[in-house]
Amino acid sequence: MGSISQWEQLNVELTAALGSSVHFDTAHQAVYASEASNYRQIPIGVVTPKNTEEFIKGIEICHRNKAPVLMRGAGTSMNGQTVNNAVVFDISKYCNHILALDPVAGNALVEPGVICDSLRDAAELHGLTFAPDPSTHSRCTLGGMVANNSCGAHSVMAGKTLENTEALEILTYDGERFWVGPTSDQELAQIIAAGGRRGQIYQDLLTLRDRYADLIRARFPNIKRRVSGYNLDQLLPENGFNVAKALVGTEGTCALTLAAKVRLVKSPAKRVVLVLGFEDIYVAGDAVPEYQSFNPIAIEGLDYKIIRGLQQRNLAKAEIDLLPPGNAWVVVEFGDDTLEGAVAQAEKAQQYFKARTKGPQPSTWLVPDPLVQKRIWSIRENGASATHLSIDPNSPDPVVGWEDAAVDPARLGEYLRAFQALVDSYEYETSLYGHFGDGCIHARITFNLRSAEGVAKFRSFIRDAATLVVAFGGSLTGEHGDGQARAEFLPIMFGEELMGAMHEFKRIWDPQNKLNPGKVVHPYRVDENLRMGPEYKVVNIKTRLNFLSQEGNGFQRAVERCVGMGKCRSEKVGTMCPSYRATKEERFSTRGRSRLFWEMLQGEVIKDGWESNELKEALDTCLSCKGCKSDCPAHVDMASYKAEFLSHYHETNSRPRQALTMGRIGDWAPLASKFSWLINGVMQTPVLSSIAKWVGGVAQERSLPKFASQSFRKQFKQSTNASVGQKKVILWVDTFCEHFHPEVANAAVEVLAHAGFEATLPKTPLCCGRPLYDFGYLDLAKQKLEKILDAIGDQIGAGDDSPIAVVGLEPGCMSVFKDELLKFFPHDPRAKLLSSSSYLLGDFLHEQGYVPPPLDCNVLVHSHCHQKSLFGTKGDVALLSALGAKADYIDSGCCGMAGSFGFNPEHVELSKAVGELVLLPAIRSADQETIILTNGFSCREQIEQETGRKVKHLAELLQMAHQQAAKAS
Repeated sequence: MGSISQWEQLNVELTAALGSSVHFDTAHQAVYASEASNYRQIPIGVVTPKNTEEFIKGIEICHRNKAPVLMRGAGTSMNGQTVNNAVVFDISKYCNHILALDPVAGNALVEPGVICDSLRDAAELHGLTFAPDPSTHSRCTLGGMVANNSCGAHSVMAGKTLENTEALEILTYDGERFWVGPTSDQELAQIIAAGGRRGQIYQDLLTLRDRYADLIRARFPNIKRRVSGYNLDQLLPENGFNVAKALVGTEGTCALTLAAKVRLVKSPAKRVVLVLGFEDIYVAGDAVPEYQSFNPIAIEGLDYKIIRGLQQRNLAKAEIDLLPPGNAWVVVEFGDDTLEGAVAQAEKAQQYFKARTKGPQPSTWLVPDPLVQKRIWSIRENGASATHLSIDPNSPDPVVGWEDAAVDPARLGEYLRAFQALVDSYEYETSLYGHFGDGCIHARITFNLRSAEGVAKFRSFIRDAATLVVAFGGSLTGEHGDGQARAEFLPIMFGEELMGAMHEFKRIWDPQNKLNPGKVVHPYRVDENLRMGPEYKVVNIKTRLNFLSQEGNGFQRAVERCVGMGKCRSEKVGTMCPSYRATKEERFSTRGRSRLFWEMLQGEVIKDGWESNELKEALDTCLSCKGCKSDCPAHVDMASYKAEFLSHYHETNSRPRQALTMGRIGDWAPLASKFSWLINGVMQTPVLSSIAKWVGGVAQERSLPKFASQSFRKQFKQSTNASVGQKKVILWVDTFCEHFHPEVANAAVEVLAHAGFEATLPKTPLCCGRPLYDFGYLDLAKQKLEKILDAIGDQIGAGDDSPIAVVGLEPGCMSVFKDELLKFFPHDPRAKLLSSSSYLLGDFLHEQGYVPPPLDCNVLVHSHCHQKSLFGTKGDVALLSALGAKADYIDSGCCGMAGSFGFNPEHVELSKAVGELVLLPAIRSADQETIILTNGFSCREQIEQETGRKVKHLAELLQMAHQQAAKAS
């Protein structure tokens, strides 16, 4: 490592050449110090090159300054290979283009930052796919997959990344750029004869190959999932001296990938899943040869411990209920050009196992429905991350550390028994799951890394586990790479002589040892650089919100939820993370912000605690959409973390002007609405409007919503002729329906009456305080909730048979009762009752069995983020179906307005960018007769201001149905 002044000079040179692509600040150092592994190393700085030329220029400058370099994609590695004390080049933001796709030749040319699913989606248009698909396929990059030799569930169908890489364009640390691939004897002779750096590399590789060929053939495990070590076997004559494949899996320690030519294979048009339930995971492992005999395209196993962990946390209940009886499950997938063909394959296997004589007959379930299949796969992909925090306070969290060893699939059951015996001998606990078809097993183990004794025990276990898997002829890693977690023990697998050959392979490519040093060869010890090792600080920090969970209480425990798998970086998964999707900026992802919080608590990199400007800047782009609360497998709750942070930050830092206008709108709107004619007039006068927006901290390009001429409460008349026996509900009329869109609340009253319910209002106007959280007004928000509990707490429980329902119209406001209310008053029975009695209109009507009159119409539906996160859309979907409406549901994520977020002058550009990802183009492409439906006030504003299309609330649509039915009668 160089001195501080040396790296300062490096920063100066990089910035002079690459400008805004260079980030040597503490925020980027904090965000890129961790990945999904147990390891943490603070980078020198971060570079996000805008193109290949910038990347090459950056490497040239690092080489001149003798700075170590780490090339990084999505940062989802689990063994330490994407963290280092180096200059991190994040190529995922810009170098992410599919350069060519040839469906006839069956290959594609891609930049290293291309996301796996992006390539697969493009290939599917031609009936093709890129076969390797790790569970992180929605965000992992092709460059990272090449570096790791990634696999996934469908490597059964067409192999690892190794088998699917045809050629690579590479860059050496000292600046040599050339293509590599299979090399004929003639080509090899020509390259060597040409001389230069490339010729010397090939000459040295040939010498290495000839010296170690026999040993390579003798010592390399002959199994599908040998991922450990360098692929020296690819230099053998029988493998065509394939330099590209020799570099696959080198984890950026030898050369840097500029482009990759990858193989595409036929993608089965139709897929069917057969789920088998066994008495235990070992018996399930014994049957691998039997699964293989039916030629499936995926064979995945899962034991009961992850399932029980999900059940204890009340997660994935609907999915788990689908599983057939058993304590271990194997998901066997079949593919064919037709559904009938795929079903026939699955049925053949199902009948075999129903009549099985070799062993116990498993329970079976054949799943032809793609949507149900997706739900089954979600258990496998997300289960481990969702259960990575221990519920038992006396048991360490199950973590990665020995995560992905692989053996011959024919010996899988035998290996599983031996491995479990080893785990038991150390008095650890583990879950077992993985790619049974390739003999690759994942295990999250309860290592205690918080004490020196626990770390020593962990180190001993890793050595014994390595010895065990080698005894089975296996590989220390079968998927996730060696990194730091395996590298130290590679001599157990290969022997010292072959390790010498791997050291020599590294020297040929990187003689200065500057590319991702300390990984694979010349490694760090397995117990160095531990992120949460014995020096990890446990911080007792006082918060205004109560962060309580089954896995432990407190803000630090909440921050620990982020395991680093980066699902928040996915481009097409639910709602999260809108700011990342729009910016591709790691700091602005849920994971990035979680890392900043983690570093804030530790105080090494982020030293200012609650006054951290690094966190303030990252959180300033958070839309508080709550998408991560539901979409993240670990249920990271960034909206709450943001509100908590701002409440402390603003103890010593002033709030923006917008905090008084937008944040406290519930306080001043009742008064302003009395002068609606005057305020609306001001807003319609250009000069006065411009001044008012500046004073209020509102972006000039935004239109301020108009006050209604008369508030809802003034229009509302308590029903005096309600039907006998008609039940009462409390209609929660939020600030926006009260003062801006009373027509929505009026429609709700009418619809509720048709459904047999009398809408009542609290005796005094109340406000949930939803906008206050965006500005950290937590003390004021709590006071408002106390007032609500005092005003209606007893009224809710006054029903004869059941609590009186509180029915709301604005998802953002109703989410307060489902979420923040319980964080303020976790032990108040009134709060629990209010929370459980709170409904959105659609959910309430659906639960009551309400059937609306038919309405023949086309509806384009955008669901509010908070609704998706905390309520779901089941009720709305059911009512639209009952209407007979032709509904199209946009997978639109967040609208981008997000309460007051999009009105902020500093957020306008990001707000619009979020809307333009999916929502706004979908609205513009809809025909004029289509009804645009959304329940959120801010969603309505974003759509109307950016597209000019008028929007309806579900209550208004149901009202239309009733009015049309009345006219018809």
